[in-house]
Amino acid sequence: MTKIISFISRKGGTGKTTSAIHFATMLHSLGHKLVMLETDTNYTLNTLRKMELYKTGAKESAVFPIIGSEDHRVLEDIDQIKAKKLDFIVVDSAGKTTDEHIKRLSIQSDLVIVPTSLTPNDLLVTYQTVEDIKPALNENKKLKILVLPNRVHSATKIDTVKEALSELDAEILEVKVPAKNIFANFSTILAEKEFLPIAKAILAHI
Repeated sequence: MTKIISFISRKGGTGKTTSAIHFATMLHSLGHKLVMLETDTNYTLNTLRKMELYKTGAKESAVFPIIGSEDHRVLEDIDQIKAKKLDFIVVDSAGKTTDEHIKRLSIQSDLVIVPTSLTPNDLLVTYQTVEDIKPALNENKKLKILVLPNRVHSATKIDTVKEALSELDAEILEVKVPAKNIFANFSTILAEKEFLPIAKAILAHI
């Protein structure tokens, strides 16, 4: 059965898109069949993928598809993709969490991943994001909302991270995405091996 994993945040700049693409490329490298949907109408990932295919000469058939969608039709796209019986659909959502379409996406998801740094502003945004998504738990009892600590200093211990995020009413993943250039400068084709523990931590909740 196809699992839907949605990366959602109330605002940009939390590392949502970079986390989503790192997760998708890692899934692909592990042998999973997947499609990625991005609902940002700028279609940044889609454009970067085309550029990367051109530069590397890689065949489009050898990589997972990145499909441009929009928040108001993403569920329709998901239904069509589900018919292909893939392992995963990874959604990089661009919408506001107060939007009805995002609430519906959350209800249809198996996991909602909310990336956040530890800055006061990002923590506030993440708190609001979780509060906006929580009503979906009443509609989908199997849904899990997971907070992914992102852009965290490498020396910061996970206990310190969890303490900083303790006010959030959601499960905190016991991993962190370090503040490193290798995570900021991503590929849409090749997996970053240092993301493997993070991907495994997410998959453990499926």
